[in-house]
Formats: sequence, C-alpha cells, structure tokens
Amino acid sequence: MDATEPLPANTAFTLRPFQNADADAVARVVTASVRGLWTYRSDDFRQSAEPRRRLVAVLGNAVVATAHLLPFGPSTPDALRLDLAGDGAAFTPLYLALLGDLPAAVRAGEYTRLLGVTREDFPETMHFFHAAGFRNAWQSWGAHLDLRAFDAAAFQPLEKRLFLNGYEVERLRPDAPEADWDDLHVLHVIGRDDVPRTPATTPDALTRDELRATVLRGEAVFVTRWRGRIVASTRLSVREHAVESEDTVTHPAHRGRGVATTVKAHALGWARAEGRSRAGTGGAVLNVPMLRVNARLGYRVEPMWVTWERQL
Repeated sequence: MDATEPLPANTAFTLRPFQNADADAVARVVTASVRGLWTYRSDDFRQSAEPRRRLVAVLGNAVVATAHLLPFGPSTPDALRLDLAGDGAAFTPLYLALLGDLPAAVRAGEYTRLLGVTREDFPETMHFFHAAGFRNAWQSWGAHLDLRAFDAAAFQPLEKRLFLNGYEVERLRPDAPEADWDDLHVLHVIGRDDVPRTPATTPDALTRDELRATVLRGEAVFVTRWRGRIVASTRLSVREHAVESEDTVTHPAHRGRGVATTVKAHALGWARAEGRSRAGTGGAVLNVPMLRVNARLGYRVEPMWVTWERQL
C-alpha cells in the first residue's frame, strides 16, 4: 500500500498511514490523550527505516486521531499492543483499518491476542475497548509524591531500629564490587518471579550485565545491607525534575520488618535533596505490600490503569 494512499472509511474522517510530516500533530494528540501525564515530542514518532503500523485520522486538514499496532514487548511475546489517541469517534474506523491489514506474523500464529492499556478516567478509550469486545483483564495503579513536602526525617526512627539489628542503607556506587552487582541481580530476579505483575507492569528480564548497564545509564540505586550483603534495593530513574521507581525488592528472608520502607524513604530523601520535585511509581493492584509501603511514604494513588485483552 502506498504511504500516501488514503484508506477507505465510512465516516467523515480520512484514514491514511502515518507520514513523518504528521509527527508534530501526532505528538500533540497523544500528549493530550494522556492528559499531559507525559509530554511527547515529534521525534518520538518519526519513522525509522523499519516499518510500523501507525495510522492517522484526518478531518479537514488536521490530524485528529491516531492508532498504532506494535509488539507489546518481550514480557508478552504473543501479544500486539493497540494504542489509540485523539477523537474517539475515529477509533472504530482506525481499528477496523488496522485489522484489515494485520502483519503476516499474525497470520502465521506468532501473535494471538491484542492488548490495550488505558486509565479508568479516560472515557474515550475505556468506551472503545468495552464496545469492541475487549476483556478488562488486568488492573494496575500509578501514584505520585510531592517531594517538596516529603520529610525523610519521619522515617529515621525506623531506620535506626533496623540499624540496631544489622541493617544499613546506602547508595550503590557506580564502581561497586562485583559481589554487589551479583546481589542486585539476585533481587531483580526475585522481583520478577514473585511480585504480582500485569503485562503493563512486567519489567524486562535483564541479565546481570544488562542490569548494570541500565543502572549506569541514568539510575540511582539505593540498597540495604545486612551483614555486608545486599538484601533490599530500590532503583530510581532520574529525570530533570522527577524520579520514577523502577524496582523495589526485599529478599523474602527480610520482609515484614520495614526494610523496603526505609530504603525507599532514603532514596526519596536523596531525590528531594538533589532538587527533584516529584516522584512516581506504580504496579499491579495485587501487589498489596508495595501499596502499603507507598501509602506510608505519602504517595497519592491515581485512577487505575486497565489492560484490555482480545483474542485474534
């Protein structure tokens, strides 16, 4: 199909494949669709040489909606992700156009289902997935913390009690010894294996070297030691004005003592001192222990994120 050839539609919208000239408009549409929770740039949408399945809906001369079909990710290799943004009236024709030209991998059986992720207070996408026969399969939560009002000193009594029992909190140095990277990777594997996840909250399975490379590219990691070995950790992605929790894990032998609360409080105190004003986190609704930790730390839970599923 030629990149400039409009796709047929039974509405006033003109549907056609995305072109690089649409990047600015698509960035605005997608940013508006998530209510400014994230800000997208035109460079996030410019096409590389690798073909991707993104369509746009045009009304008059303006791009008013977009749909994107892409592999969901390594954690869910049999699923394609359907992303929709913009005018909800264009979602059905965009969806039907994508279904009419599914990748050959679907026909070969490599992909067997579609997944879509939206927040419960985004009515245009919630209504579409329900009406299109998707199943409300998983729920996850997001939460944020105003670091300007965060008081790390409130958690020092707990940290002192743990210290008397042999627990010490510190930031992991980039030049940490190999044994520390071994321990950090053990916790990463434990977190992947026993923390409740959804397709939208499952992190990539990283090797030890991949984990270290990820950390060194822009994360701050705080750890709790017990008798010299790392038994808990929290990883923060550091941005200009904010931090985002990537992974908070306590070894099963040391849970139920407040270890996760103290290591995360220590990390948030560092972020505040470094001038960050906001912290974000999230996870599956079934991860009750982490919900409790974040409640103690003062996070405010946002509306749920819903992952919808439909078999192909």
